[in-house]
Amino acid sequence: MDIGCGVKPYANLTKDLVEKHIGVDYEGTEHATNNVDVFGTAYDTTLPDASADTVLSTAVLEHLERPQEALIEISRILKPSGYLVLVAPLFWHLHEEPRDFFRYTKYGLSYLIDAAGLEVVEIKPMGGFIVTAVQELCYYMDGFRNKFLRGPIRLVQTLLQHGAYRFRQAGRDRGYEYTWAYIAIAKKRPGMSAQ
Repeated sequence: MDIGCGVKPYANLTKDLVEKHIGVDYEGTEHATNNVDVFGTAYDTTLPDASADTVLSTAVLEHLERPQEALIEISRILKPSGYLVLVAPLFWHLHEEPRDFFRYTKYGLSYLIDAAGLEVVEIKPMGGFIVTAVQELCYYMDGFRNKFLRGPIRLVQTLLQHGAYRFRQAGRDRGYEYTWAYIAIAKKRPGMSAQ
């Protein structure tokens, strides 16, 4: 189950890993809805209890006024010992305004996940200072694109991002306390009933 799936960008990446990739999003989303399989909200997915082996939620939690309720709903739809894969930002510019409410530390994510009846398996930063700074610079540069500069700016962005991620792969992107986001893996505790 992909909660807040938008255009379902992860469907192709997961096609060899899952039997079914079911996208859930709300009807009022600003994203295209032609790939949405189920209309619901993060607070009420309309899905049955214990119906998902894995729930994916990427860059959704910061847009929810009541993130704890959303995690309780995720716990409800997860099968016993099912997994949650969650990505939430720590440092990111305002986006999808006015529905942009929170940023999360690894400690905040751990607290919310635990309170929803899930067990944290791992929480990892998705980059350090260099990756975060380059990502933000590239988004900032988008504001300067026009029909004449679109190509050169896109080239510079691509080179910067490629360099930053190679830097990270080489283990040189330090300052993980400046990560742009965390990825959290959690597991529903065996014996947990639906909330």
